[in-house]
Amino acid sequence: MKNLFVLLTLLVSISAQAQWGEEPMDEKPDFKDRIFTGGGFGMGFSSQYDFISVSPIIGYQLSQRLASGVSLIYRYTKYKYVTPNISANDFGVSPFLRFQVYGPLFLHAEYEYLNNEYVTYGGQSVRQNFSSFMAGGGFFQPIGRRAGFFAVALYNFSYRNPTSPNDYYPYSSPLVIRAGITAGF
Repeated sequence: MKNLFVLLTLLVSISAQAQWGEEPMDEKPDFKDRIFTGGGFGMGFSSQYDFISVSPIIGYQLSQRLASGVSLIYRYTKYKYVTPNISANDFGVSPFLRFQVYGPLFLHAEYEYLNNEYVTYGGQSVRQNFSSFMAGGGFFQPIGRRAGFFAVALYNFSYRNPTSPNDYYPYSSPLVIRAGITAGF
């Protein structure tokens, strides 16, 4: 069931994240010129559950090749495999660091704190905190001056495989793949 959730997330998600431009920075750019914003939006629908997620970001370009920022996470999930249906809300924050290695290639690291609400096999709603450290790399292809396509593959170093039916972890695999269209503001 978790694999279906991940597959739907990958197939239906639409992401938009800010990316600093390819143009060189001025000698001493203004503070506001170094700030970038963006975010992500995703949704998935199945016979088991529906979800909608929103994750706005704000970042700061530390240098021509290094940027740092934070993403806020909100996800609403409606579990339909229990009667009555149960709705859950997840909240989180994810500071990140991104380094442009060469051309379109970059390294990415982030820490994610997630306050996750889920439904057990017994039909009870449970809230639990999860911390994940993820790192990996990606590819960014500009499409015009303020937009582009990105793909990133991260490894969740904090991943643990559930050991019993009542054990839960918000990711079904240590591999986290994201792709989408970026938009700078």
